[in-house]
Amino acid sequence: MTNPLDSVFAALADPTRRAILAMLLEDDMAVTDVAEPFTMSLAAISKHLGVLADAGLVTRERRGRVIWCRLEPDALRAASVWMQGFGQFDPVDLDAFERFLKSELDATIE
Repeated sequence: MTNPLDSVFAALADPTRRAILAMLLEDDMAVTDVAEPFTMSLAAISKHLGVLADAGLVTRERRGRVIWCRLEPDALRAASVWMQGFGQFDPVDLDAFERFLKSELDATIE
């Protein structure tokens, strides 16, 4: 996808990726820690992280032998601005968004 907004919405469309974002709200995490609560392979989680990184929602950084992931909340700004353009959406309440992502994470893990 060439449009960054398309990439953000496509990344947010998947419940696993939303759950990953919720986990990263707390702190940076190693890829293996991100994968731990899910019943899928490390390779599958890495693909999800790649989609999130391509959308600019997370960054990955190698620290020694470990790859760490960090949430980039500013990447949601363009999506928020776009939705506000319709006049029916309030500015994104990041606290509410955090609660939503946590509920998604809880639902995905169960």
